[in-house]
Amino acid sequence: MSKLKIDRVELTAFEIEIKNVEENKSGIGIIYKPGSKNKHLRFGIKIFDNEGNFGEYIPPRGRAKVIMSATQALSYHIIGKNPLDRLSTYRDLRGLCKHIGEVGIGAIDIALWDLAGKKYNCSIMELLGGNRNKLVAYASTMGGDREKNGLSSPEAYADFAEECIEKGYKAYKIHGWKEGNVAEEKELLKAVGNRVAGKIEIMYDSACHLSTLADALEIGKICDEYGFYWYEDPYKDGGVSIHGNKTLSQSLSTPILIGEHIRNFETSVDLILNGASFFSRADPDYDGGITGSYKLAVASEGLGIDCEIHSCGPAMRQLMGASRNSNFYEVNLLHPKCSNPWSLPIYLNHYSDEINCVDKNGNVEVPNLPGLGIEYDWDYVEKNKLHKAVIT
Repeated sequence: MSKLKIDRVELTAFEIEIKNVEENKSGIGIIYKPGSKNKHLRFGIKIFDNEGNFGEYIPPRGRAKVIMSATQALSYHIIGKNPLDRLSTYRDLRGLCKHIGEVGIGAIDIALWDLAGKKYNCSIMELLGGNRNKLVAYASTMGGDREKNGLSSPEAYADFAEECIEKGYKAYKIHGWKEGNVAEEKELLKAVGNRVAGKIEIMYDSACHLSTLADALEIGKICDEYGFYWYEDPYKDGGVSIHGNKTLSQSLSTPILIGEHIRNFETSVDLILNGASFFSRADPDYDGGITGSYKLAVASEGLGIDCEIHSCGPAMRQLMGASRNSNFYEVNLLHPKCSNPWSLPIYLNHYSDEINCVDKNGNVEVPNLPGLGIEYDWDYVEKNKLHKAVIT
């Protein structure tokens, strides 16, 4: 029997068209813009071995320029490796990332898990041991805008919260305005709290927009008043300060959630052990794929801590489905007047992360086909292809 080894990696950049959403030139930020119709960059990866097995993954989010280039740089180093040796590959790639950052690991690792699932005819969740097929979801809003009919007022956010309740959601997360104006954010949180507190769990994600720790404390007192479920990335510490967030946590009753800006599970564990965050945070796209994220989920479980999965997509559902200690699946980024820019037109078999993807009880399903559980529409990718890199 020949030794199993990776003999080819294909990376394809392509465009999707999104209406009513604008993306800045770096591909990092998006905002609601009615009447707009723009092309947005995405990419897909396929990994092939010498016995005909293959794995695939298309990251749902933007930032493709950064993620694809990092993925391509690392792909040269997996040629000839056994595709089933995911742990050693993960470790090798971690060692290389001092030059380019760890964001390139995710797509490679997820595609390797997809390959293994297809080879063994089971989903990634089943490979990890399985746990649950349905996930309770929360509606996570797009950031605030200044458009007349958008998320441009506290009342608009409260109206949208009620709409999400009607659709079945059990929790609602607010992304406010990027300016981080304390008075404005306080009015937003009060409006939503007054309207729906007690009817739905409420989370608030400052996205590090508040300027100071004192600002974060003032906002946190509003979260306490309305019994918010968590308070995420409160202020401009870069989302990483152990001392600052520990100080804030000790001053509030609302649980603090940070870790979205930390790209490896060792540092995330240090953050938890030092009391900076009530939860850990795992994102397969950014945190070393399924391998790195599952390590964090298990480490957190051993510490008695919950691990909340960041963002939406098939990889996130597979990971959360295999994790006991995760509470809500994030359906983001949602807006009352446009579709989710991270729910792409690339899925077959009716997979969706649009606002109506939940059932009447607010659940989404973990897809159960082999690997990631879904099928991609590669005809769509080829039709909208910009360029392809083949690494052998």
